[in-house]
Amino acid sequence: MIITKTPYRISFFGGGTDYPGWYQQHGGRILSTSIGYYNYISCRYLPPFHPEYKNRIAWNITEYTDCFEDIQHNAVRAALLHHRVPHGVEISNQRDLPTRSGIGSSSSFCVGLLKAVHALKGETISRHDLAREAIYLEREILKETGGIQDQIAVAYGGLNQISISPNGSFSVSSLSIDDARKREFSRCLMLFFTGTTRISADFAQRQADAVKDNTSLLSQMASLVDDACRVLTGETEDLDDFGKLLHETWILKRSLAEKITNNHVDDIYEIAMKNGALGGKLLGAGGGGFMLFYARPELQPRIKEVLRNLVYVPFSFDEQGCQIILNTPNFSFAAANA
Repeated sequence: MIITKTPYRISFFGGGTDYPGWYQQHGGRILSTSIGYYNYISCRYLPPFHPEYKNRIAWNITEYTDCFEDIQHNAVRAALLHHRVPHGVEISNQRDLPTRSGIGSSSSFCVGLLKAVHALKGETISRHDLAREAIYLEREILKETGGIQDQIAVAYGGLNQISISPNGSFSVSSLSIDDARKREFSRCLMLFFTGTTRISADFAQRQADAVKDNTSLLSQMASLVDDACRVLTGETEDLDDFGKLLHETWILKRSLAEKITNNHVDDIYEIAMKNGALGGKLLGAGGGGFMLFYARPELQPRIKEVLRNLVYVPFSFDEQGCQIILNTPNFSFAAANA
């Protein structure tokens, strides 16, 4: 039995610069962190004592199939076929946070799934190769529109600056922040669930289309990565400037594409700002899901009160990225009887 634990992520700055339409011309820069909520994948070879099916796949539904080609879950089907895993597997998924909510849930699933499949085959894989393989699975095999920051962020874990070259290669640099300043920064962040989810592919396509026609806006959004890193790593910098930069990127992103936000989201943002937040953003490609705010700790009780109709989600930073938390021997009946 293999169990993987893969974090979700919060992207602070640089969203959109990880889309091929942008980084292939200009390169990309993103500041993001993984957080202490996780997607869990359990995977094992299924003992052959169920003559009515060979594979059991449990996610929002439970599937029983004889061949991988019949699996409805696109990522599971593609991963098993791509890796030529012997028939006879059981895979199940549990998650701490809802899907389609802007915290990188699909990439968290794919990264954890691929790490589990490698472990099932007795293989190890580096964080870099795991991220690249997840990007290939989502963008090339499944042909899903989107960027490439999420796969990198959740495979590596930590508070990082991600740099993307025009050829698609990437590097990950952990921000050098002392523990006290990092704790102070963490205490200033608030996460709320808006109560709505969205089909992320729809909003990702709109953002991908907008990238082509908004060079000036994307350039400004990319430059904010450097500004935010300077605020976090500079001991004499005022951390509150991070919140002000979030407000700046909120304004820029709202101009990037239609329907990234809506009246419900705008109302939430305005209420939070009027009650002490210095800035915030809607996570992901837009439309709904989670919202992040920066506010001094002494002002946060007021913000929680005025947004009491939303789910407040306290969080900590994750430092580990995707991990295997259980790996026990499981004999491959399918391989033995092939």
